Amino acid sequence: MTDMTRTVVITGASGGVGRAAARQFAARGDRVALIARGQSGLAAAAGDVQAAGGTALPLPADVADYDQVEAAATRTEEILGPIDVWVNVAFTSVFARFSDITAAEFRRVTEVAYLGYVHGTMAALARMRPRGQGTIVQVGSALSERAIPLQSAYCGAKHGINGFTSALRCELAHERSPVAVTVVQLPAVNTPQFSWVRSRLPRHPQPVPPIYQPEVAARAVLRAAGRPGRKQYWVGASTVATLAANRVAPALLDRYLARTGYDSQQASDLPAPQGPGNLDQPADGTGQADRGAHGVFDDQAHPRSAQQALSRHPVLAGTAGAALAAAAARRFQRRRNGQP
Repeated sequence: MTDMTRTVVITGASGGVGRAAARQFAARGDRVALIARGQSGLAAAAGDVQAAGGTALPLPADVADYDQVEAAATRTEEILGPIDVWVNVAFTSVFARFSDITAAEFRRVTEVAYLGYVHGTMAALARMRPRGQGTIVQVGSALSERAIPLQSAYCGAKHGINGFTSALRCELAHERSPVAVTVVQLPAVNTPQFSWVRSRLPRHPQPVPPIYQPEVAARAVLRAAGRPGRKQYWVGASTVATLAANRVAPALLDRYLARTGYDSQQASDLPAPQGPGNLDQPADGTGQADRGAHGVFDDQAHPRSAQQALSRHPVLAGTAGAALAAAAARRFQRRRNGQP
């Protein structure tokens, strides 16, 4: 336990990156409020926090409903004390072509994956701004700048979070507020979401390789919460290469993803998940057991990221990022020309 424990709120804490991040904060002795819809996942996440050395407060809530988020924030401060760190992670999605997604489904993804972040940020700022301290961490994605096919609703939400957060950061700077807001842009992560998600694909959805374990993402979230001065943290060499290359050759990436983006998001050896997914109700409400932080791609997922370690040294990270961007652009150009 550290000398300065904190009160931390994590949305989407019942699985995936949120679940892994809860364990990271707990390991330093923090008091962790866990927000999610599923009761069994929340109970298991609370058990993880307690086992890791933290104090857990499970709070069932749907982040699409601002009143529920506000009530969870109030309850957190009543029991755990003033909120020091708020981490927005919760999302849902639909894997399908845009033409195969209904208006109601698109709205639901947007309400959770975009407005859920807005609601969490509102609740956090209402408490942090008057006190003049606090940190908000938005867990984003490489897809927040480089969209891909079959994830139009999710990509739209992540792009929206970038714009909303940038506007908010300017307002806080105008006020000279010490409250910090930072974004952690993630690579493909092995989370249960790919088995929970509503999908209209013929095969099981998968993250676009290379895939990282959720602990890689969780360590970045922990670091961002402790050092929120940077506007963004890029996690994983693939994130650096994708975002940098997109700034150099976006049209080239469009053509490349149009050709490869369908197959790369479907596992060749897994059947398509059955049922409606967790769009409208939590996964444990559909009869699925708690799966913890990890998805079904453990055999492919990397437990560490050399880029993450390198990112602690900004000059080296910048040089490496430029090299990755150049290499990615060359690779996409070769593939465009039919070369290996």
